[in-house]
Amino acid sequence: MLTGQHPAIAPVEAPGIASLAVRDLLNGSHQAGMVLAVVQGTIIAEFPGARREPRVIAISAPDAVRLPNAVIASIPASTARTIATPDAQLPGATKDAKTTKAIRSAVSAGGGAICVGGLTVQARRWWDPSPVFGPLSRGRLDRGAAVLSRVCRQAVPGPALADHDGPRILASCCATADLAGAVEQAERLVGLGAGIVPAGDGVLCGLLLALRLLGGAIPGGTRAVWLAEWLSAAVTGYASERTTPLAASLLYCASRGQAPAEVAAVLRGVAGEDPVEPAAHRLLTARTAAALATADLAWGLVAGCRAAQALSVS
Repeated sequence: MLTGQHPAIAPVEAPGIASLAVRDLLNGSHQAGMVLAVVQGTIIAEFPGARREPRVIAISAPDAVRLPNAVIASIPASTARTIATPDAQLPGATKDAKTTKAIRSAVSAGGGAICVGGLTVQARRWWDPSPVFGPLSRGRLDRGAAVLSRVCRQAVPGPALADHDGPRILASCCATADLAGAVEQAERLVGLGAGIVPAGDGVLCGLLLALRLLGGAIPGGTRAVWLAEWLSAAVTGYASERTTPLAASLLYCASRGQAPAEVAAVLRGVAGEDPVEPAAHRLLTARTAAALATADLAWGLVAGCRAAQALSVS
């Protein structure tokens, strides 16, 4: 072992449930990568040479939020601890976006698996991060959004950007079809905030998902989807240079309608397919400190629901 190298990890194999969003990366030719962070048992690995986003994969425990770029696997806590080394800056992060873990282990993806040091997670099953909704009435959307908004207002802790004008102005611009204003405000939110997924990116992910997925289901929702297309182009352009690698991948996923499983459950509730309130509480209390500020994400969902309703034709 070379001096200063991290200790070798004992070989561990684990079956995984992988998102279809990362199928090409896992099933393609072998890609070398790097582990960016291990936070609360979630291993976050980047593959800079991948041809398309998402270039980041999150290996998460079954009880963690199921991100749209996740592989879910039960990994021994001792294995995750062995992978990580403390007190490092996340590569590619904004100056305020720090994490307590960074990795020296070798990483590769291909052949249906992702390997981190001695850990191999093989994709045995797949899940679809792109929910599809049937026809949605404006009244149903209004009632669901009202419940979601109430739950969000009661959340503790609240949104990290609660005192920032950007999300409020963005919501207003979206609801009034002010394209120029919405694009300007959205671009300002990219990378805004601390953490491995800055709060501004969380707001944008929620907004894009609600606009695209619910706007596409409501009669006359063409303008909402059109707005989502414009905002997606604005926030993903140069995202890798403006925010963290994980946040950039999540923005790309949201631009395609690929949602965390907990967000899809909330949107199903808003659409009247399931109760809204339990799903919203699960999202807001989920174990996500490693990846996502759920209060800001939920606020973005509310803004997107309201905009989709305002932009639809009665």
